[in-house]
Amino acid sequence: MLSTKTIEIVKSTAPVLAEKGLEITSHFYKRLFENHPELLNIFNHANQKQGRQQTALANTIYAAATYIDQLEVLLPAVKQIAYKHRSLGVKPEHYPIVGEHLLLAIKEVLGEVASDEIIQAWGAAYGVISQVFIDVENEMYAEAKNQPYGWEGFKKFVVVKKQQENNLITSLYLEPMDKTAVPSFQPGQYITIRLNIPGETYLVNRQYSLSNAPGEKYYRISVKREANNSTPNGKVSNYLHDLLVMGNELDVSAPSGDFYLNEESSAPIYLISGGIGVTPMMSMLNYLKEKQPSREITFIHAAQNGDVHAFKEEKAKLFSELENAHQSLFYNQPTEEDKKHDGFIEGRIQMDWIKTNIRNKNAHFYICGPIPFMRAMIDSLERIGVYDENIHYEFFGPSINLKEYQNV
Repeated sequence: MLSTKTIEIVKSTAPVLAEKGLEITSHFYKRLFENHPELLNIFNHANQKQGRQQTALANTIYAAATYIDQLEVLLPAVKQIAYKHRSLGVKPEHYPIVGEHLLLAIKEVLGEVASDEIIQAWGAAYGVISQVFIDVENEMYAEAKNQPYGWEGFKKFVVVKKQQENNLITSLYLEPMDKTAVPSFQPGQYITIRLNIPGETYLVNRQYSLSNAPGEKYYRISVKREANNSTPNGKVSNYLHDLLVMGNELDVSAPSGDFYLNEESSAPIYLISGGIGVTPMMSMLNYLKEKQPSREITFIHAAQNGDVHAFKEEKAKLFSELENAHQSLFYNQPTEEDKKHDGFIEGRIQMDWIKTNIRNKNAHFYICGPIPFMRAMIDSLERIGVYDENIHYEFFGPSINLKEYQNV
């Protein structure tokens, strides 16, 4: 337990952390990787270069300072981050290393303001906070390992099929090398794949939603090719598209994540996706076809045009087999070929359309897509009176507050 004095000191630092948080976390990661480059085998290099990891950690530190005496308030965020940590292979032995460098970064950035008393208070607070993460993550590791056909950490899988879905998206079908069955998962969850790309010094990790329903002998992920080959993201997606072939091996974590379909509910649902955000929705839709074919479903999808509209044929087949489902499709830049056919709305999803077409505020809403898209959808749903607890969304990368995220 933290003393009253320690809590007071930590809470008093919240304003300066709000102002200097990003600078502190930038210094932190720089020093961390200089002294422990082996941790680059765990962290997503693209998120580092784009500043997303630094922003997420700054938000987390600020929240910890604000609620250090009410850590239960942070538990939902802790679980979301812990799912990602478990999927990436973060272990208890990493936390002391992180704590040491975080305190050094606070001291380095704040200078004389960071007195010995403040550093000691934050050291004590970090010990308590890190133990919360360790305990939650240990439970998640045990759960992943002890489920039928489960494992802890990473397991060797092999690519058994590659299927091009459209001009930008390719699906990979993955089966365990040891020929065992794969664990079940919640529709909407993701896996981490770990690759050793030729020419790269460190392993690379990427998290991808599973786009098939549970119950198959394989996992399916569907990967968008990043058009700019020079970007960090493009390095991995282009490798998966161009160089990974059937028979290749890769490491896979057990399914993870807190964004998934509530299978126990029969309430109407809206699946709202933009671009590659359609992948977890396909898992949900395939599951619903098998388990809840009469459930009321509205699928709202936004894409640039028909050339990059993924799973068009698969969705059409699923909708023909579902009893109470319909789709609204938006093309922002339809091609001339698109314009020859009906079945889509030209433009973006606008607030007026949402007001007119979404009337059931008690439905559950699942959202995935680019950050600006998700922010717009969440804001629109809240403005028409949908309760926060009925809005569920998936963000790939470090856990952040979409309402506060500025780098969009």
